[in-house]
Amino acid sequence: MRIVAVANQKGGCGKTTVIINLAACLARDGLRVLVIDLDPQGHCALGLAVPEEQIEHSIADVLLATHEGKKGDLARVTWQISSNFDLIPSRLDLSKLEQRLAGVEGRQHYLDRAIEPIREKYDFIVIDTPPTVGFLTESALNAATDVVVPVDTGYFSLQGLSKQLDAIRDLRAGAGRTITLRILANLYDVRTKLGREILAELRKRHGDAMFSSFINFNTKLKESTSLGQPITEYDPASMGCRDFVRFAREIISTMDSKPLVPAGLLEQADALADNANKLLATSKTLLGNDRLTPPEKRPETVSASTPEETARKIAAIYGAHLVKGGVEFLIEARGAHSVRLAGDFNAWRPEQTPMSPLRDGIYQVILPLSPGRYRYRYVIDGTWRNDPANGNVETNPYGELNSVVEVG
Repeated sequence: MRIVAVANQKGGCGKTTVIINLAACLARDGLRVLVIDLDPQGHCALGLAVPEEQIEHSIADVLLATHEGKKGDLARVTWQISSNFDLIPSRLDLSKLEQRLAGVEGRQHYLDRAIEPIREKYDFIVIDTPPTVGFLTESALNAATDVVVPVDTGYFSLQGLSKQLDAIRDLRAGAGRTITLRILANLYDVRTKLGREILAELRKRHGDAMFSSFINFNTKLKESTSLGQPITEYDPASMGCRDFVRFAREIISTMDSKPLVPAGLLEQADALADNANKLLATSKTLLGNDRLTPPEKRPETVSASTPEETARKIAAIYGAHLVKGGVEFLIEARGAHSVRLAGDFNAWRPEQTPMSPLRDGIYQVILPLSPGRYRYRYVIDGTWRNDPANGNVETNPYGELNSVVEVG
């Protein structure tokens, strides 16, 4: 189970939109998600159409009960938003609790204790932190396994970001354990030169900490939040929804040392296992400088009996592999109507290289490539994206990522 604290960038906006839509997309992929609002402004409830006047109990009551040595009744404060998606809201009285508990030793651990009984109930807990660094932010970081900082790609985006990251790292160090810190580029407008330059600069300064996914500026996202709906309900065909689906799946695949495997993937495991074994036995990875060891030195292939083994096999299928006849490209694109491949090998003309559907949303194409280095991207229903299974990437002139495959 992962606990993701979403921290506020100084001068930034859209944090609540990120939290609501991330949670909705995780839930849509079959994961059980709880959002805990630790911001006294209570924007998560507002953005999910939870009537403020009907919120009788909030996260403040749970923390206060923990302080008093009682067991907080989480059921009383939990609202069901949709299937697999719950919310524990906040109210303005949460700010008074911070004053009331000032100087109390160990108060930063109350949240971690309060959610201990429900750890097995959810796959993800997403925490909305307040805009100021204090007791509530410290509580979130003490409970979190991961921290996400959405950064707007606007004029003030780089100002003060390093200081804020340093403050978060100091709090993280106080937790006494490893917490992953990642940056999400938000409100990106590819049409503006400034936006492209800022995204490129963010990746230059914080490359290792940046998500490859980013959230484009999209009016549908603002409209959905103002109407109290996640983008998955308001306009599932919009660019905003596709961005958040991509972001959610990147979190699932990269932010867990023991990857979470949604139920849908577990159901596919048996069907994919044979194909995975064949690929593992015959292919040679082409990503960066990594190479698979010779067949005689490879570890014995095991069956997909655990989520970790299943995820490892499935990951081995996607991406670029050397096969008989050339290089095989494989990507999962469930629900897509058109999947194409563009790159140096076809002058970046995706219409020349359509990918063929196999099964369960997997698309394939095999290209007879000569030895060399090739940049490429997938085009899924008109949206260009890098290969999520390929860690070898480079920034293109538009501030986005091209995947790179090397054929020896």
